[in-house]
Amino acid sequence: MSQNLRYLQLLSQKFPDIPSVTTEIINLEAIMELPKATEHYLSDLHGEYDAVSHVLRNGSGNIKEKIREVFQERLTKQEINQLATIVYYPQEKLQVLTQDMTDGEKQEFFTTTISELVELGQFVVSKYTRSKVRKAMPKDMAYIMEELLFKDSILSNKEDYYHDIINNVISLGAADRLIQAFSQLIQELVVDHLHVLGDIYDRGPAPDKIIDLLMKKKSLDIQWGNHDIIWMGAASGSRLLLANVVRICARYDNLNIIEDAYGISLRPLLSFAEKVYRDADLNGFMPKIDPDLIHLPEESKQIARMHMAIAMIQFKMEKAVIDRHPEFQTDDRLLLDKIDYDKFTITIDGKVYPLENHSFPTVDPNNPYQLTEEEEWVMEKLQAGFLNSEKLQKHIAFLYSKGSLYKVYNDNLLYHGCIPMNPDGSFMTIPIAGENLSGQALFEKFEQILRQAYKEEGSKENPCLDYVWYLWQGEGSTLFGKEKMTTFERYFVVDKETHEEYKNIYYEFRNHSQHVESILCEFGVDPQKGHIVNGHTPVKERKGENPIKADGKLLVIDGGFSKAYQKTTGLAGYTLLYNSFGMQLVTHQPFSSIEDAVVNEKDIVSTRRVVDKELDRMTVRQTDVGIALEEQVIDLKDLLNAYRNGTIKPYIK
Repeated sequence: MSQNLRYLQLLSQKFPDIPSVTTEIINLEAIMELPKATEHYLSDLHGEYDAVSHVLRNGSGNIKEKIREVFQERLTKQEINQLATIVYYPQEKLQVLTQDMTDGEKQEFFTTTISELVELGQFVVSKYTRSKVRKAMPKDMAYIMEELLFKDSILSNKEDYYHDIINNVISLGAADRLIQAFSQLIQELVVDHLHVLGDIYDRGPAPDKIIDLLMKKKSLDIQWGNHDIIWMGAASGSRLLLANVVRICARYDNLNIIEDAYGISLRPLLSFAEKVYRDADLNGFMPKIDPDLIHLPEESKQIARMHMAIAMIQFKMEKAVIDRHPEFQTDDRLLLDKIDYDKFTITIDGKVYPLENHSFPTVDPNNPYQLTEEEEWVMEKLQAGFLNSEKLQKHIAFLYSKGSLYKVYNDNLLYHGCIPMNPDGSFMTIPIAGENLSGQALFEKFEQILRQAYKEEGSKENPCLDYVWYLWQGEGSTLFGKEKMTTFERYFVVDKETHEEYKNIYYEFRNHSQHVESILCEFGVDPQKGHIVNGHTPVKERKGENPIKADGKLLVIDGGFSKAYQKTTGLAGYTLLYNSFGMQLVTHQPFSSIEDAVVNEKDIVSTRRVVDKELDRMTVRQTDVGIALEEQVIDLKDLLNAYRNGTIKPYIK
């Protein structure tokens, strides 16, 4: 009673009298009767900023669907496409459309467009409170937008007033800004909450721009992917994870992310690689060049030398972590001492294989895992660069603040990778930091370690960073999901049988409802209502794979934003929409360019599949937000009773 009274006294500072409490209760009860707002799920963005930005701008096709609903037969297909493109890219599209218009044509165009955006906006904001809509408005246009959006549709004597507002906006040269403001509001509210299921980083050219974009979103959560956590580990001071980051950027011709986006100098690595690997066999290390980009042959060779140099440093540094942690059972990743440097063969699992590449200029056969003095110098400089990059540290802090390894939200379990499982269907038990853990407990321990690794950033002896490396490529990782990562073999061994990376049995079991239900129960989700939303592994739809698994209980939404995957998947990504009517999986075709979208109004072709359809339209009361609001109402009613029975005195000004 004493604790509850102290809490109510604190609450009374915000609601100091009976009228303020009553008003808030009425407000919260009204909110709970509104339709459930739309959730938008994306996964495996892999640096593809243009495509990701477009999908966020069009709400996975949601905006065009709402335009069709509002205007039905009133607009032609061409007019619908034009209006949609204005909402997606207002500044760019207006410039294209109005550049050759006369003043009279501009007046007519702006009047029509603003009127259409007002009508579309009224439809979009109808499921939100006026207060929430007001907060989402750009401040410089909020008064005008509010007047137009919430205009009285019954009394006709104010129609001239609304027309005058629009005419004055146009005559004062503010039409462009108002259209941009309405477009921004529609983009913001067509989706209420964004879920990003990991792998923002690697492969594509602009993960930094994606994070800048996500930082502008008012409501989102992130489930970290395996490619995210190596950047998190590198930014926390891990030289080994840093080497992985640089190697992958070199492999996919994305070193500019490190140097240009994050301001980290690669000159020490370049100088070292040019000196030591000048005459090396670069077979297997040439970067994967985007065919739309032009590279001089010598520039590609420079990248290949840096690629080879950092890869060899990585293979050497792995030994220290593996030696410190025999429980990781990753001894089979130590291969430099399995090489016959005279015959250039390697022994793996008792079998001898020829090496494809014979260049090992920094390897001492008698002490193959020892870094040279120059390699130590390179890593010291790179580590300092990662730790001191203000922009990188800001981005990683954002990932930590908004992220987690898993999340339960509105009866859906979200994670990037997998639940390590045994062939008998039980959860695999993994020894981590002295504990044997599985299932949900394993996820929570890994997340705790990830946060501790960042908290103790910069420590060269931070033991938590060893576990981050294990999360990247260990058999028991909840993010990797394979027996081993055969990076060395893929670079050096001719025989492709050594390249195989066998997936955990989870990827077979997730097709079956009984196993998915078992996972949902493990995380406290009702298996009759809940779903698993999973990323990480591209769905090979071209080969007949279905992203909807286990009778609709598990959805895989990695369809391949990354161009590197699109030949395999046959498409360019899945996204998921969950609104008051149910769930829809959206399939996307490849995005061409922003210019094509603006000039030619070429949208991403999206196909929708209904996953679950609500029998009765879902309200806010039935969501996690609704549960929290219900608890607030209970507390407010307690405060109201305390005012009425005199336990707490209302504050009178």
